[in-house]
Amino acid sequence: MKLYYYPGACSLAVHIILQETGLPFVLERVDLANHETEQGGDYYRINPKGSVPTLELDDGTLLTEGPVINQYLCDLAGRIDLMPEAGSMPRYRVMEWQNYITSELHKTAGALFNPELVAEARDQFAGAVTQKFGWVSQQLKDRPYLTGTGFTAADAYLFVIAGWAPHLGLDLSACVELRDFLKRVAARPAVQAALKAEGLAS
Repeated sequence: MKLYYYPGACSLAVHIILQETGLPFVLERVDLANHETEQGGDYYRINPKGSVPTLELDDGTLLTEGPVINQYLCDLAGRIDLMPEAGSMPRYRVMEWQNYITSELHKTAGALFNPELVAEARDQFAGAVTQKFGWVSQQLKDRPYLTGTGFTAADAYLFVIAGWAPHLGLDLSACVELRDFLKRVAARPAVQAALKAEGLAS
């Protein structure tokens, strides 16, 4: 398999799950400014949406959208700890968090990367996503991970999106539980491996 990625982007969540599962894969970096792959290919020919991640399977099949890719990878690897069995309530809880992170955190925080965003709109987006991170932090008060005591694909996704906060100038100082969560996830060997491979390890 091949993962098309950009360092620190939401594709990092897929990279983490690939490391967690131990499935064989290779990486190909995408220049999102020019939409070219590191081998000089037109990335739009691979993913017409122009965004990462894209997972290319061994038979050439292409799969996009991080949360869906991670469901596929966990199922492929039989890792019901990362993505519980289909039809079970624990799986729906992980999917519930994946959907919340996608719609409420990822898209709101992601808007702040737009250099053309006017100051008033930037303040509104920043305030909204900081408030949402505060709510997430409260949910982590009585458990180490989003759905309980075990790390799941949803935790990988939250780690990436909440990890953008310093780069976006967001103040998470009041989000004690979320900051502890980020440290906890960052210490996982698979996460360290993904960060190092993307040149993001401290």
